[in-house]
Amino acid sequence: MTAPTPHPSTEGRTPYPVGLLLAGRRVVVVGGGQVAQRRLPALIASGADLHLVAPATTPAVQAMADAGELTWHARPYRDGDLADTWYALVATDDPAVNAAVSAEAERERVFCSRSDDAAAATAWTPASGRDAGATVAVLTGDPRHSAALRDAIVDGLRDGSLAARQYRSHGAGVALVGGGPGDPDLITVRGRRLLADADVVVTDRLAPRELLAELPEHVEVIDASKIPYGRFMAQEAINRTLVEHAKAGKFVVRLKGGDPYVFGRGGEELLACAEAGLPVTVVPGISSSISVPAAAGVPVTHRGMTHEFTVISGHVGPDDERSLTNWEAAARMSGTLVLLMAVDKIGAIAARLVEYGRPEDTPVAIVQEGTTAAQRRVDATLGTVAAVVEAEGVKPPAVIVIGDVVNVLAAAFQQ
Repeated sequence: MTAPTPHPSTEGRTPYPVGLLLAGRRVVVVGGGQVAQRRLPALIASGADLHLVAPATTPAVQAMADAGELTWHARPYRDGDLADTWYALVATDDPAVNAAVSAEAERERVFCSRSDDAAAATAWTPASGRDAGATVAVLTGDPRHSAALRDAIVDGLRDGSLAARQYRSHGAGVALVGGGPGDPDLITVRGRRLLADADVVVTDRLAPRELLAELPEHVEVIDASKIPYGRFMAQEAINRTLVEHAKAGKFVVRLKGGDPYVFGRGGEELLACAEAGLPVTVVPGISSSISVPAAAGVPVTHRGMTHEFTVISGHVGPDDERSLTNWEAAARMSGTLVLLMAVDKIGAIAARLVEYGRPEDTPVAIVQEGTTAAQRRVDATLGTVAAVVEAEGVKPPAVIVIGDVVNVLAAAFQQ
């Protein structure tokens, strides 16, 4: 815990930091408003025998009671409520009630936290946060100062800028990390933390490149996009790379664009590692199929307009014998179609969709380099998209959205 800096109302009072193990022990919270709503989840998580005394509660607190997470005594506080209690928290807006609870706590030798007057309390609630199984608690006497320090510490642990490698809980193994659509800020907290802890990072051109600059000098970065022998053999080579480095005692992060399991071959990599007897962690990522359209002003669903959206890989065209897509079914659905890896096949795909019944004037949006500084959006229709893509020089990576949702937010994004 961070050493306290006295607040004027608590000057000269230095708290003794301690973690209370409250599982199965009676804890009483007096007051059912916003303060209680913020404090109750952590007390519930502690496993305490939790009792709430309040005539009324917020809807969120009511839901906790309805779920059986606490016992709600729907009445005002009365003397004796703290009998056999280990810890009390006072959170009403009535100073007289707060003082009465504090007085009983003092008589019963129950540590008591007060939301209204830290100087009159016998316990302070720290600003706390959790990361990777660790609880960070900060006490300063000033709640705002405590919260600011807490946030800085937890954010540093989560994004890897506050390193703690010597305490990492995992050994050799592989993590398949979805890096998101391209913007480095869109990787998950867990993904960024594991990346900061890696010995080896196997990445490719669709992963957020800026994150590699944050890695320590000793981390080996392997560019999977340069592994030779073609698409199929390249995947086999990537699998071997993951296995060999993990078997050498390294913690390997396979950093991928989007989500590992959305056309990312994450399943193949997991199977290869599992067959080698290696532990694998899968960290979901924000899929470009949803996030890239959103970044360009296209919601893939919209109330009253579509009840489904379908994500299709366009890396093989509709005339290719390897295609597994039922293009007739896709054309006949009324919802949104999202195409990935389809830039060079969009002409054939659009023609097939029109052939099977999609109107030629169906709106189409092509979003290139979505969520990055190079993002651009090009609009067309099914009838014109092939010519527009060629004329505009659209290049991969790009996400193509087909459907009425393309225009639903156009006016708002133009303002």
